[in-house]
Amino acid sequence: MNDQTFDPQIHVHELGRKARAAAKGLLAASTEAKNTALREAAKALRANMGELIAANDKDVESVAGKKPESFVDRLRLNEDRIEGMANALEQIAELPDPVGRQLGTVDRPNGLKIERVAVPIGVIGMIYESRPNVGADASALCLKSGNAVILRGGSESRHSTKVIVECMRKGLAEAGLPEDAVQTVGTTDRAAVAALLKADELVDLVIPRGGRGLVELVRDQASVPTLLHLDGNCHSYVHEAADLDKAAEVIRNAKLRRTGVCGATESIVVDRAVAKDFVPRLTAIMGTDCELRGDADAVAIDNSIKPADETDWNTEYLDTIASVKVVDGLDEAITWVDEHSSHHTDAIMTEDDEAARRFMTAIDSAIVMHNASTQFADGGEFGMGAEIGIATGKMHARGPVGLEQLCSFKYLVHGDGQTRP
Repeated sequence: MNDQTFDPQIHVHELGRKARAAAKGLLAASTEAKNTALREAAKALRANMGELIAANDKDVESVAGKKPESFVDRLRLNEDRIEGMANALEQIAELPDPVGRQLGTVDRPNGLKIERVAVPIGVIGMIYESRPNVGADASALCLKSGNAVILRGGSESRHSTKVIVECMRKGLAEAGLPEDAVQTVGTTDRAAVAALLKADELVDLVIPRGGRGLVELVRDQASVPTLLHLDGNCHSYVHEAADLDKAAEVIRNAKLRRTGVCGATESIVVDRAVAKDFVPRLTAIMGTDCELRGDADAVAIDNSIKPADETDWNTEYLDTIASVKVVDGLDEAITWVDEHSSHHTDAIMTEDDEAARRFMTAIDSAIVMHNASTQFADGGEFGMGAEIGIATGKMHARGPVGLEQLCSFKYLVHGDGQTRP
């Protein structure tokens, strides 16, 4: 589509109109039809793997040398990652259909029976950066939960997104479902994003997935309801009762498995009672793979750690860098994490169950972990098949947003001629 030949406002309105019609068509879709669409889309991804890799190569080439390697890594697709995308679609097909679930019943004294049942939200706008696999995950989750989706991936992933959307639409067509249940914005003009955020009459919910700049733009400009997450400044706290070898292994994974994901640990908090033993283990296991920036106490224990400044405590690095803070006990750790965390995912390493309970109760984050890598902050790892994002707010959905979180509900009231006095 030629960006110069149409008005973004009109374009987005047309996408919304088609999505609204498709969403109505999905209301009557059977679970079997939705699952068929997902499995056929997975086949299409595998069948078009070469085309998708070629398209992705164009995207990677467009940012190589201009963006950090962590950004390029999130953008890059290979055979394993495409197979992972296809597997995720098949896993979502195996999950229970969230639509029509009975969430509760009430039998009233007047004989009325009231049901609360899960229903699709309707039309969802998904705005995301760099990761092309988000388009497949979001499309699959929206489809299974009976929602139509309008994707607006980052301009850097436009070639990859185009092929992914074609595969999803092929799956819909094979299942006899409306292809317009999955669409993508056909322009890189940012005016289209602004139009999507204001399309109240056509779009029911907008979900951004990306850096703080994108999320804040959506938060500040949207008149459509939004489901937000800010950055993932995740902490791992090593308590005085931690198994230090276990803690070191877990934290290396939490930081370095993939540095560009929002569940990566960015700050390591160490109890003073074990700091002299743990900090050298930490620097040894990280080696030259991660730059550590610490407070004066951490630097005094191991001078290979660089001095941190005040900005380090609030930074989501998305890189091979982590901060190290020494604290005096559990209470100070809770205070420190609560002050500096982005309330995405935080963890405690301890063999003391009571200390773990206190930390997990006191930390007001969407996900709190005990003796596990923060990189498990992922819908697939939570048994959701995939996720559309991690919500850090407290309304409607929190934590990984999967099938159930993409549903609203309505009340069905059954009577037998009752009238209200």
